[in-house]
Amino acid sequence: MPDSDKTFDAGKLMALKDSHSGYRICPRCGKSLEAREIDGHRRMICPDNECGFVFYQNPIPAAGAIIVENDSVLLVKRSHPPRIGDWCLPAGFMEWKEHPTQTAVRELKEETGLDVKLRGLFEVYSGDDDPRANAVLILYLAEIVGGEMAPGDDAQEVRFFPFTELPDDIAFVAHVQALADYTERFRSET
Repeated sequence: MPDSDKTFDAGKLMALKDSHSGYRICPRCGKSLEAREIDGHRRMICPDNECGFVFYQNPIPAAGAIIVENDSVLLVKRSHPPRIGDWCLPAGFMEWKEHPTQTAVRELKEETGLDVKLRGLFEVYSGDDDPRANAVLILYLAEIVGGEMAPGDDAQEVRFFPFTELPDDIAFVAHVQALADYTERFRSET
């Protein structure tokens, strides 16, 4: 489903992301950056040897959690780009000086209204299909310990889906893979 926000151009953002996020000027000295091959990757570097800036386009860490009750998984419907109206696991980008476990707990609260207890690490995924940035998604298994389920922050809706009735419009490939991995690891006997 295309994003309905006309100011969000996913194609333009993907192209920008693929061209070093638009970095053209050195943020340290203001000189024009040049593309060079370093360590087998095309990188934008400052030609001034005294400056030495290299733009390493690294993925952004994100964290979230899988909550399962009665063979149903908690998903949120996205209300902001990218992929408005698609479903995903409650997750989001880490804040500065935040541990991934704090991110997962915070994102769950912000998106679902629920307080959770993390039971352990589930899996780590690489995601490159978000036009904003590539991500390293750290997912935990969690259980609800309080709060009141209600959409918040960037969620239109929050609800449990039986694994046999998952929506077709899951927003990100890493989330599709996580749901498949959960099924394989924990539901293979059902």
